[in-house]
Amino acid sequence: MTRRDFLSLAPAAALQRRPTNVVFFMTDDHGAWALGSGGCTEMHTPSLDRLSAEGTRFRRAYACTPVCSPSRATYYTGKLPSHHGVQDFLLADDSYGPESRPFLDGQVTFADVLKANGYTCGLVGKWHLGEDDKTQAGFDYWHTAGRGGGTYLNAEFFVNDRTVRDTGYKTDFVGDGAIDFLDRHHGGPFCLVVPFFAPHSPYDYQPERYRRHYEVSDFSCFPRTDPHPQGRGRFREHFGNEESYRSYSALVTGMDANVGRVLERLGELGVRENTLVVFSADQGFNCGHHGVWGKGNGTIPFNMYEESIRVPLIWNHPGVIPAGTEVPAMVSSYDFFPTLLDYLGMAAEADPQRIGRSYAGLVRGDCFEWRNEVFFEYGYTRAVRTEHLKYVERSDGWQNELFDLEEDPGERINRVGKPEYREMRLALRERLRAFFDGAGAPALDDWRSTTRQRIPTDTGYYRWQP
Repeated sequence: MTRRDFLSLAPAAALQRRPTNVVFFMTDDHGAWALGSGGCTEMHTPSLDRLSAEGTRFRRAYACTPVCSPSRATYYTGKLPSHHGVQDFLLADDSYGPESRPFLDGQVTFADVLKANGYTCGLVGKWHLGEDDKTQAGFDYWHTAGRGGGTYLNAEFFVNDRTVRDTGYKTDFVGDGAIDFLDRHHGGPFCLVVPFFAPHSPYDYQPERYRRHYEVSDFSCFPRTDPHPQGRGRFREHFGNEESYRSYSALVTGMDANVGRVLERLGELGVRENTLVVFSADQGFNCGHHGVWGKGNGTIPFNMYEESIRVPLIWNHPGVIPAGTEVPAMVSSYDFFPTLLDYLGMAAEADPQRIGRSYAGLVRGDCFEWRNEVFFEYGYTRAVRTEHLKYVERSDGWQNELFDLEEDPGERINRVGKPEYREMRLALRERLRAFFDGAGAPALDDWRSTTRQRIPTDTGYYRWQP
């Protein structure tokens, strides 16, 4: 079913109760470790720590892909990259400009479903899925910057039908847009998606009010390691560099402050009690972990390290979602689409390419069986993670990996060729292939067949440098 066909359907029957509003925050290049509530006590994130304390935090939430554009497309559609067709980050010209096109065109997003059910949907922040300057994918309000990144000072933004250039600090301007949306549409029901650009590089500017929290920090959450032998050389300047640590931390704190601004405005408008707030990230990030500064493409070949794929995940709905709860179950970004709709009491037209499970029961505190098994896909790399093992399979001549996460949580020893792990490896390989075959994905060696973009690999972007 195409998006056009879906929108032609009559909206679902109205809920008997007042519909729940939604605010979905997303960060960029933000590991689950980089929050006060995630264990990094020196990271100044009071708004998110409170959101966690008053809601439910998932300890083992994962992104399906450890890089931005395909991960975002999975959140919006509930599909694997080999189904929605975005396999790597979009190059700048693909994201914005005359050569750009809408990469989710023809896909049904959760915004489409909510809009069909009477919601006003707004996006304020990073899109990076094509035609950044044009409102799309079920949204009524549009406030974003082009090309998926760029400077943090006076970045050019597209605000509905106009271009704005004197925008000040980018993260604060995202917060301004979120508040403007709420002021206009708090009569509801509404869905506001706030994908911050922070803490993604460049580390060119952060206001002093966010940097001052780290004037005397020892940055103990940033591992002092030697660079990974297969790490991309362009990132090596950040190793042992306290200015990089301070900049990354200040970007996180600036984001947290704007989360706080949005939550405060929800309260002032009298809609906080009827608003579900979800916080997550498009993928994780290594700040020295494993000798990497970066995410899945921080090494060649691409990696599936825990810090690259594990993301923060908090659900908060006052009086509905249990407070102070930690959920140990493994969930994935491809589970978000069915979970959000289930939580709101909605359903989308069935689509066999949506392979996620609803974890709404876990959010509500229900007890039921949940299989701890998640799958990952990034171009020529696929992986499965179980309770104690992770198997990574690659095509294009790259080496496979098997990590025993119980014996080796730092993923330092590749056991793929160890005789004592042979049966485990074969079982995981079979499980990995069965999952992707069952989802109707192409064989790994044929991963390019469903790709809809120009692959950065083909442009020389990933030319490895020592």
